[in-house]
Amino acid sequence: MEAQSYLLLIGLFFVLHWLAKCYKSSVSQKLPPGPKKLPIIGNLHQLAEAGSLPHHALRDLAKKYGPLMHLQLGEISAVVASSPKMAKEIVKTHDVSFLQRPHLVFGQMISYGGLGIAFAPYGDHWRQTRKMCATELLSTKRVQSFASIREDEAAKFIDSIRESAGSPINLTSRIFSLICASISRDQDEFVVSLIRKIVESGGGFDLADVFPSIPFLYFLTGKMTRLKKLHKQVDKVLENIIREHQEKNKIAKEDGAELEDQDFIDLLRIQQDDTLDIQMTTNNIKALILEIIHESDLEQLTYLKLVIKETFRVHPPTPLLLPRECSQPTIIDGYEIPAKTKVMVNAYAICKDSQYWIDADRFVPERFEVSSIDFKGNNFNYLLFGGGRRICPGMTFGLASIMLPLALLLYHFNWELPNKMKPEEMNMDEHFGLAIGRKNELHLIPNVNL
Repeated sequence: MEAQSYLLLIGLFFVLHWLAKCYKSSVSQKLPPGPKKLPIIGNLHQLAEAGSLPHHALRDLAKKYGPLMHLQLGEISAVVASSPKMAKEIVKTHDVSFLQRPHLVFGQMISYGGLGIAFAPYGDHWRQTRKMCATELLSTKRVQSFASIREDEAAKFIDSIRESAGSPINLTSRIFSLICASISRDQDEFVVSLIRKIVESGGGFDLADVFPSIPFLYFLTGKMTRLKKLHKQVDKVLENIIREHQEKNKIAKEDGAELEDQDFIDLLRIQQDDTLDIQMTTNNIKALILEIIHESDLEQLTYLKLVIKETFRVHPPTPLLLPRECSQPTIIDGYEIPAKTKVMVNAYAICKDSQYWIDADRFVPERFEVSSIDFKGNNFNYLLFGGGRRICPGMTFGLASIMLPLALLLYHFNWELPNKMKPEEMNMDEHFGLAIGRKNELHLIPNVNL
């Protein structure tokens, strides 16, 4: 009986707490329109209806409530932009108000407390880290220095597939391994599996993130235990990789020799550069390793570029981009966005809106043939990697890393589906996480072009 009374009091406390917050908000602020909210959970149930993915559910809600929509996600006040105009207001017109990142347990843990770029809070550290990446790690000269690695890894990739010609292979897994090899040539399948788990774990709608005043929810759901285990495994792997490269650098320096056959990790010598405006710790390096991938230059493959652009339009890699947080009360389209509001841009909804795209639900690469639209964040109907000062700094690396393996796969092989499956029978469902991916891995049969 005492236990029941205790649970009843806890439930009553949460209901009163929620009602007080809602009353305060409704009295003092003119929020954007949005669906009715339930006690305690707000609109969380509408993101999970009928098993819909969050970016799909938010697109459907935006059709009813408009391009700037307010939701209550547990304790978190959230605003979703679902049109180019509203996206521009957030990432460009009022970008100063929306440069901050909301506190996400996953993001803080995997980025070593915000020491990378993606989840780092806006401030001097973020500015200096981004500047260092742009001038030291992602410059054209640095990119070109990786040419031999790209060629070697691509050749190994094609050779491994050729050995399996005529039999079904897991193409999803193999491509993921290739991309991870661009970070360090010492990676193995265990490293690849860890990085895949990271990508799958970062959806951003965990209970502890939407009820931050109840941190033990992460332990109740088991998410914190899984994250800590994953982080410990990743940290151990990164520590070993960094230590091995540091030893290699030390030996080369003692021998007075130039370090040959470098990969991204070998650039960690900047850690000893006392001209940098920030101190680069080993944890800084680990956080950056988890965010950067490689580049290649295949400008002449025009149609392939169109296919990649259209693929990203149909399946944006980060459909809700990375969330932002409003740092000061801001007026957008006549509505007030309070400080501490979580702000999302639904790039998926924008890319599938027939108001901005002809035949939006069809896969038509040719639509980009006479279009000046690019990935640089200036086209707000195609905002795949963010925009403004928070645009993804590794964007060109990511885009280029797709071109080379895809070109080689098409050049060296003819492909068919296993079990005489027809293309229209393929399951194209998505899996929601830090980045979007196929729910079911892609299995294909490679046949060598003669």
